[in-house]
Amino acid sequence: MIKEVNEKTIRLRYIRVLEKFVTKAISLLKYDNFDKDLFKKATIKAYSELGKTKSVVLYNEYPLAVKNLAQHIMNCIDTHTNNEEDEYSTEKHDFENEKASILKQANLLAKLKNNNRYKKDKHKHKKFNDGY
Repeated sequence: MIKEVNEKTIRLRYIRVLEKFVTKAISLLKYDNFDKDLFKKATIKAYSELGKTKSVVLYNEYPLAVKNLAQHIMNCIDTHTNNEEDEYSTEKHDFENEKASILKQANLLAKLKNNNRYKKDKHKHKKFNDGY
């Protein structure tokens, strides 16, 4: 007896795995004793778990931003790894710049997530105020 998995369930699972990957990577970047080799190994391991889930087309702004941040993290790791392997490369990327750009995007992502919590009162002046 095979059960069909609902499309909504697959979408939620994919978004949760994306968020889990991003939060792991960001927490590793924020350590006081940051080690870029440990960061690379842990991030690649977490990304392999992301590869196990079925990818879904995302439409909303927040899940798209999470997916873009995950891709940006992996691109930074790939470009930094490729530059380390190339001995004769004149342009060596400093991982601190990449770390700063990832953290900046993570802050913008948190801002986007929290943006939905705070709504402006449309008819604030029309509410009854009895003076107390």
